[in-house]
Amino acid sequence: MKKSNFAALILGTIGMAFFALGMCMALIEEWGMFEQGVIAGVIGLVILLITLIVWRRMEGKEPIHLNGKTVGTIILSVFGALLFGIGMCLCMVFGKMVLGVVIGLVGIIALLMLIPLTKGLK
Repeated sequence: MKKSNFAALILGTIGMAFFALGMCMALIEEWGMFEQGVIAGVIGLVILLITLIVWRRMEGKEPIHLNGKTVGTIILSVFGALLFGIGMCLCMVFGKMVLGVVIGLVGIIALLMLIPLTKGLK
């Protein structure tokens, strides 16, 4: 394992632990720790952003440049993940199975569109 991958593994694990704990703290009402959960989640996101920067530098890659394709890819990723999550919530929490499956499938299709968008078709 390369040092860059090991560093990314360690930092990514720490960042995801903070983010996941923050989400639990914010969303489980019985804990009563919404503000602390938001802070922990933001700390996790900052650590994950630092992980990305450190990994790219250790790999000798240039920084990510924001252009139309990058912004479009990010928007499509967020949109697909949100649709997928909404579909899951509709199925599992609200009992609206058909609507949840349809919205979830639209989210999956949006996420699958990322493959040709980022890798291209040959």
